[in-house]
Amino acid sequence: MTIPPRIARIGAFGALVSTLIIGGTATVASAAAPPAPRTIASSQVIAAVGDICYSDLPSEAHDTLDLIEQGGPYPYPQDGTVFQNREGVLPSQSSGYYHEYTVITPGSDDRGARRIVTGEKQDEDYYTSDHYASFDLVDRGC
Repeated sequence: MTIPPRIARIGAFGALVSTLIIGGTATVASAAAPPAPRTIASSQVIAAVGDICYSDLPSEAHDTLDLIEQGGPYPYPQDGTVFQNREGVLPSQSSGYYHEYTVITPGSDDRGARRIVTGEKQDEDYYTSDHYASFDLVDRGC
């Protein structure tokens, strides 16, 4: 049995009604359910990492990068320790990949909020001025 185009356009319900009126067997193709929307769990925050020219860093960050190149000595015992990347701002890597170093903040009574975080790759240095809320990859070519 052929279902007229107009009835076919009204979907499965129209085909069923047409079959009941005209007679015969009804074959109704079930429409696939639309895919569920993809969501990201609130704990998965993916933040962009910016970049900063080496020349735009504060002079204290230059001092810290020089100390890192020399292998120390560092002004704070926490310098050179593993940075866990708990905030998830930096690209995900295995534990021990990143290390953090203090960038001295003039006038601060403590370590302040500024840090350099290094990765294992050559010249993979990130600067943060807001205690890990955001990072800029240091660009030595500008």
